[in-house]
Amino acid sequence: MSSHRLSKKGRYIAWATTGVVVTAGAGIAAQTSMAATAWPAQKTYIGRAFDTCTAPSLAAMKAWNTKFYGAAAVYIGGKNRGCAQPNLTKSWVKSVSSTGWKLIPLYVGAQPPCQKSANRERFTASTAASVGASNAKDAVAKASALGMKAGSPIYLNMESYDISDKACNDATLTYVRSFTRTLRNATYRAGLYGFSSSSAKAVATAPNRTDLPGNLWYALWDKKNTTTTDWPWKPTQYTDHSRGHQYMVNSKEKRGGYTITVDRSAWDAPVAIVG
Repeated sequence: MSSHRLSKKGRYIAWATTGVVVTAGAGIAAQTSMAATAWPAQKTYIGRAFDTCTAPSLAAMKAWNTKFYGAAAVYIGGKNRGCAQPNLTKSWVKSVSSTGWKLIPLYVGAQPPCQKSANRERFTASTAASVGASNAKDAVAKASALGMKAGSPIYLNMESYDISDKACNDATLTYVRSFTRTLRNATYRAGLYGFSSSSAKAVATAPNRTDLPGNLWYALWDKKNTTTTDWPWKPTQYTDHSRGHQYMVNSKEKRGGYTITVDRSAWDAPVAIVG
């Protein structure tokens, strides 16, 4: 399990290219199953990002605003969220965003029944759909309370599990589909963080594409700062500013007097709409 951990081991991210933000309608086609609602234009960030288990203080974020990183992932909720978030408030989101940071909302929802890790919340085959919907409603409420507006993405943190266990994999995809569908009904974009060998692979390779997330953030720790050259699946998938790649974990870095241990990701995908 990486930094995208469910315990206090920490969960960090970052890396891509120099920061670019696209605010046009990029990616909307890739996100549908989105009915006829008028969707806010997607806000896309292309560049380096970082994430750590607990959102840093405002002072640390200002010190780290050196243009090396342009985005930060933050754990907005979920019963399996591993760290307390004393800094993560609506005021913090507004202040950090006003200095130029882009934010990536991450929700640590229920985990699969066959997963080995200790979790506060799991789903079963019989509860997958209902728990997925309940988790998504909570994720939307948490994002909205932080000032992350409709049209923002929410990335579901799905840790590693045995995808060869068909019953478990089927239940997981039922949960993911329900989470995704519920987000979309609330006009939030759906994404998933998972491992290239398991949870992300299950989503990327599922023959039935109905109600799967439109954005995929894959953990592949090859230290390659890219979302393209090591993409493990069909090159035609998730091409419309819809990919994140966690390629390095547990990187201890000091900037402006503040030391934070982060995971690095290359980013070319939606970020929160704030303001």
